[in-house]
Amino acid sequence: MSKFFVVFDVDSTLIEDEVIELLADVAGKRDEVAAVTERAMAGELDFAESLIQRVATLEGLPEKVFKDVFEKITVTKGAKELIHRIHEAGGRVGAVSGGFTQVLTPLADELGLDFARANELEVVDGKLTGKVVGAIVDKQAKAKSLLEWADRISFKQAQTVAVGDGANDLEMMSWAGLSVAFNAKPIVKASADIVIEKNDLMQLAEVLGI
Repeated sequence: MSKFFVVFDVDSTLIEDEVIELLADVAGKRDEVAAVTERAMAGELDFAESLIQRVATLEGLPEKVFKDVFEKITVTKGAKELIHRIHEAGGRVGAVSGGFTQVLTPLADELGLDFARANELEVVDGKLTGKVVGAIVDKQAKAKSLLEWADRISFKQAQTVAVGDGANDLEMMSWAGLSVAFNAKPIVKASADIVIEKNDLMQLAEVLGI
């Protein structure tokens, strides 16, 4: 049985939601944020700039919003079983997200991920400042994460699989041994090795033969 290092995008891939939109819901800015998200994922807007715009709308939200939002997240059908199968076959699993560590960290624990990386929202005096701490996880950072992690665990590039849905995933997918478009935008489907239309990540288990 072949073993693979599979790296997932998170929002609309590993989970069915866009976390920033759930956060924006609380701030009463969902429509405004969703419109920017759509343009960014379609490749019409620079991701980093779009993230800065969207995060700014969250200024003033209480820190407890992360717990509330985490409880609303829906893990994509088949994700837990697929991760279990990958591990059983001797593989590893990572997730790299343009979303936020405050939500990805507990999700990574729940799903048993080996690696996870995302943006960190700045919190001061128990409230979001509307800013991101440190470098933004953009398409270059996603690709770099896949290669860095694969090297750390001694997996060859040919053993890497990248799964994503938006323009921000394209560079990571271009470096991976196998690129998978999952519920993806047209720009992503056009360049992926495999396209999965059904909203069930166990479809990938068949592709990997695990």
